[in-house]
Amino acid sequence: MALGLFDRIATLLKADAHELVESLEERTLLLKQYLREAELALDQKVARLEALRDEEQRLGDAIARHEAELRALDEDVALALGGGKEDLARFALKRVIPRRKTLAALRSQRAEQAAEASALGERIDEQRAQLDALRTRVRAELAREGTGGPLCFGEPPVADEEVELELMRRRAAAEGGR
Repeated sequence: MALGLFDRIATLLKADAHELVESLEERTLLLKQYLREAELALDQKVARLEALRDEEQRLGDAIARHEAELRALDEDVALALGGGKEDLARFALKRVIPRRKTLAALRSQRAEQAAEASALGERIDEQRAQLDALRTRVRAELAREGTGGPLCFGEPPVADEEVELELMRRRAAAEGGR
């Protein structure tokens, strides 16, 4: 009967030890998952920033085209007025006025894009710093738990035999140095 009781206690202790190891593994997996999710969110924001900058460049090109068209039309108006052709000047002005409105809208849109890109760039810089701090905390936690893994850059495990050999070497060196 005593042997059965001890077997049961040993089984319970093993089960508790297994449960403890499983909970540590789950925590490790959760830490790694949170880190991956943070990296993914940051990557998505970086992609959004690149898209904003591309759109800002596209708007800049459109603005440059509209400005060139407006200069040409302004020259046409000046030339028509200089030649006394008010009908031609009116025709050119009918084309100038909508282009000015379009140019103003493009400039406004580009300013909004630039402001959004600037704000997003600042948030990305802040979140990169936070992500680096998170990586450090996760590595420290993984090292503390001794789970290692790709995020843990701690010391490699050392076998007890290696420790005993090193201890024997140091004792021999200490005895030889006396």
